[in-house]
Amino acid sequence: MSNETFILAIDQGTTSSRAVIYDDSLVPITSAQQEFAQIYPHSGWVEHDPEVIWATVVAVCRDAIEQANVAPASIAAIGITNQRETTVVWDRATGKPIYNAIVWQDRRTADRCDALREGGSESAVAAKTGLRFDPYFSGTKIAWILDEVPGARARAERGELAFGTIDAFLIDRLTGHRVHATDATNASRTLLYDIHAGAWDAELAELLQVPQNLLPDVRDCDASFGNVDASLFGVNAPIHGVAGDQQAALFGQACFDPGMIKSTYGTGCFVIANTGSSALASKNQLLTTIASRIDGEVTYGLEGSIFVAGSAIQWLRDGLAIIESAADTEALAVESGVVDDVIVVPAFTGLGAPYWDPQARGAIFGLTRDTDRRTLATATLQSVAYQTCDLMRAMADDGITPKTLRVDGGMVANNWYCQFLADMIQIPVQRPSNVESTVLGAAALAGLGAGVFESRRALQSRWELDRVFDVAMSPKQSESRYRRWQEAVRRVR
Repeated sequence: MSNETFILAIDQGTTSSRAVIYDDSLVPITSAQQEFAQIYPHSGWVEHDPEVIWATVVAVCRDAIEQANVAPASIAAIGITNQRETTVVWDRATGKPIYNAIVWQDRRTADRCDALREGGSESAVAAKTGLRFDPYFSGTKIAWILDEVPGARARAERGELAFGTIDAFLIDRLTGHRVHATDATNASRTLLYDIHAGAWDAELAELLQVPQNLLPDVRDCDASFGNVDASLFGVNAPIHGVAGDQQAALFGQACFDPGMIKSTYGTGCFVIANTGSSALASKNQLLTTIASRIDGEVTYGLEGSIFVAGSAIQWLRDGLAIIESAADTEALAVESGVVDDVIVVPAFTGLGAPYWDPQARGAIFGLTRDTDRRTLATATLQSVAYQTCDLMRAMADDGITPKTLRVDGGMVANNWYCQFLADMIQIPVQRPSNVESTVLGAAALAGLGAGVFESRRALQSRWELDRVFDVAMSPKQSESRYRRWQEAVRRVR
């Protein structure tokens, strides 16, 4: 094996860190994964300890390399994909974070976002960034840290501090503090980056009160981000592929042509449509984002973000203790069948697209004495499909009408869920053989940057279909169920 070429891909997610070793045909050889604690200081606040994130990343990389039994010199490139928008500010000299990472789900800056919106600048900001004022994005999180940590703003003004999303934090650590950089996809999620000019924007930085000297260098997704310090896990390979998790999944799903669309089911659910060289502005509060930037060429995407998907299944397991594992939901749903009288709205941290209501909270409607765990589990699965339906309908109204939807992430192992999803969105759902598209996309980008793969077309031929879920529900039934969902959403807003 030592004579072959391998790629190490790091997937730093919201609830765990993972490392996967791929061969030069993008076949996974080994993987290692570690969960870490979520920190909830107050209602609506979500934090991570950056040092714990770092420790888990180093541990899983070492574990995956050891399991694979490959020579360190045979690792041609390293790719990184990460939970987007999660914000870290650290000391440039020591690399030590000055506060916990504020997670993308965090709602603490909702009032600040309301004030910015009331100031009348949201449309101008959206024209530059493709985003809207919401606590989801990094910009207001950075300002909060600078204002709330004693002395932080003065230190930032003096150039002593650095900001990064998780990718940039990891790159700083992996390279021994030699590289402070991010990629265009992660930069496009900060509220500070002009996605048309391809640069940090001084007016946006001033509006959000973020000193520009905090910001990392922005590079192509397949650029060089420096070499990993060999002392960490014996590998001196270059970091050659970086993308936020949802853009990495779009790449891993080989959605390279305009009009192709994928939906990833992790902690949240994120639907992205490739819109090519056109930055399509949504009429329905969807986000315009950078899908990739390769060799200086930008591909744009239209994105809908759902904050709660797989985390709703975790709630069934950890909060209500009505299932032992996520896999249990499939058998319960098969036994129950489609549930019409109970609707779960899992707005645990507000509602994302197309509503953008950070104050909304979850609810269960239609509870009776007969409601049991089968009903609740099935209704929770259905809630994720209904939310996807919200996004697909918004995209259709914006002019995107795909013939199929490619899905990935842990939830799509559930056949019942995939079938119900196809029925609700009324188009076939395609599930790939490898549903871990996010980490696969990071590996593909790294291999592309390092010359392991010649082109995107060479990668496209490696995408393999596992199963198609064709529509089995009548349009009338689908519409009736969707109307009940919409009424439930109106009641929690």
